[in-house]
Amino acid sequence: MSKSKVRVVVAMSGGVDSSVCAALLVEQGYDVIGIMLRLWSESGQVTRRDNRCCTRDQMIEAHLVARKLGIPFQVIDARERFKHDVIDRFIEGYSQGLTPNPCLACNRYFRFDYLLNEADKQSATHLATGHYARIAPSSNGAFELRKGIDQAKDQSYVLSGLNQAQLSRVMLPLGHLTKVEVRQFARQLGLSVANKEDSQDLCFVADGDYRRFLHSYAATSSEPGPIVTGAGKILGQHTGLPDYTIGQRKGLGISYTEPLFVIDKDITKNTLIVGTRSELGRTHFQADNMNWISGKPPEEETWADVKIRYTAPFIRAKVTPIGIDAADIQLETTMPDITPGQGAVIYDDDRVVGCGIIAPKS
Repeated sequence: MSKSKVRVVVAMSGGVDSSVCAALLVEQGYDVIGIMLRLWSESGQVTRRDNRCCTRDQMIEAHLVARKLGIPFQVIDARERFKHDVIDRFIEGYSQGLTPNPCLACNRYFRFDYLLNEADKQSATHLATGHYARIAPSSNGAFELRKGIDQAKDQSYVLSGLNQAQLSRVMLPLGHLTKVEVRQFARQLGLSVANKEDSQDLCFVADGDYRRFLHSYAATSSEPGPIVTGAGKILGQHTGLPDYTIGQRKGLGISYTEPLFVIDKDITKNTLIVGTRSELGRTHFQADNMNWISGKPPEEETWADVKIRYTAPFIRAKVTPIGIDAADIQLETTMPDITPGQGAVIYDDDRVVGCGIIAPKS
């Protein structure tokens, strides 16, 4: 089948990456349709009301890019589904004492499912996004998720929740390019977004202050409580458990004979547990709710590289599957910020093996 007969829906955001993604596919001869999702955002409490992934300016930018490329473009209202699949999950995670990664959850539970359903409605066989990662067929006919060529921009971590059915229909045209090359291509095409900065903040938190957001939307989990040492000595009072992260040192509002760090949260007692640097690190944890990219876990324990959050370094670890839904992970190096609720993503060289959610200490 010629590429002109292959219809591809491109997830557009008004940014340089998704714009170049669409432009590359048009250049290659695909039948391209641009779609932008309108996502839930706060209203009434803060000045800024647009979701950062779909502001009015971004909608205009995406529309202008689509018009320049000569492709259809539409904005689809996905606010209710986004609120249910991402925001409610984010709030519930914090209410359980976790520190969830909403971008990981968005891609795993919302964005790709939603857009692939929209692709079906448009009679499109594929969905393309501007993520920096690669999809490749494996020797057994399955699909592999691999790191992007640009290591500084690699986004395989946030795509690690995709399954085989999704990977078989997803295209990632930027995976073999660097960010510099993408911007150069945008300039050559005369796209107005060529020099646009990347978005960094949580898209749905209007002012970028997630603590303020949680105090507004999860008030029952943001009540003050005691700060204690591991031995139970009360040192002060915290402002709400969601305000703190594992490994945090500054902003505790307590004094002690040596520096103290957040080492755990006891959600049942609404207690923040602090300790010295020597008490902070650990090498062992369990990851739950596993997604194995191949569709099944390794048959036996294996050595791999593990990332415990998007910006963390790769750490060598022994990974032992526990059934199909969990894994025991033993790191070679002590890490000070192993945080329940964050994603642990397992790699074999540049190939993503799977991902799970770091479980609370048992």
